[in-house]
Amino acid sequence: MKCIAYAVAEKYDIDSMAKFLRIKGLEPKFYDDVIHVTHIEEIPASLEEGTPVKQDIFIFPYGCIVGWSVSYEFTAELIEELYKFATNSYDKPFEEIINFSINPEEKTYILEEEDLIILEEDEELIKLSFSHALSQSVKLEVFERRVNKTIEQTRYLSDELASKGRISLSRRKLAQQTGALFAERNSINLDTDLLDMPEFFWRRPRYEPFYLMASHYMDINTRLDILNRRLDAIHELYDILSNELNHLHSSRLEMIIVVLILIEVIMAVLRDLFKWI
Repeated sequence: MKCIAYAVAEKYDIDSMAKFLRIKGLEPKFYDDVIHVTHIEEIPASLEEGTPVKQDIFIFPYGCIVGWSVSYEFTAELIEELYKFATNSYDKPFEEIINFSINPEEKTYILEEEDLIILEEDEELIKLSFSHALSQSVKLEVFERRVNKTIEQTRYLSDELASKGRISLSRRKLAQQTGALFAERNSINLDTDLLDMPEFFWRRPRYEPFYLMASHYMDINTRLDILNRRLDAIHELYDILSNELNHLHSSRLEMIIVVLILIEVIMAVLRDLFKWI
């Protein structure tokens, strides 16, 4: 069986979405700010034909959906219907897939070599604990791709500065790109739950090990550290370019002042010269 995590948009309007899901008959249940819905579907593939399969779907306010045992058809339909509650939806949903199985004879663990989660029981709170980490991971992938795109877009600046000793970027354009960089960093570090332990575990500490297990497996802390280091490198480049543009601007002002002084001296000399002629 598969668990699929999707990053669909910057954020969801969870309250309005819950009302829509009730009308749709999915009976949403809240775990803090996360919506859980259950859908029963008959999926014959790889199972005995006509076997009912319980699909657990968790919807997170930062625009992510995690589905357990979900079919692509149902998930695609649900994502499409929920776009009306999304803010700044992505052109194409990002997704991460991991297999899972249920084995009551074993304790819950992750078999990393096979990308397989072994669940000790089919309990929705255990699934939610893993889902928190999986949703954070797929959301982090969105930021990673954005930062990589930013690096590619700014790579020419350092090359241009090294080869020509100056850049063709205007001060206004540089300020706009610096502002976009700060906005990206804020969205990573402030606007989502990527850095903090979800509130869900404050009152349910016995489920925290499942989240930490998945978080470690997805290398979330390491990836966040690398991401912030890359943002630091880009910001350092912008600082260097900004200082260079300020220096050029100051040099121009100094040259203008020198020229004005020279003109004033010449006019004074000419004035004195004509006075004596």
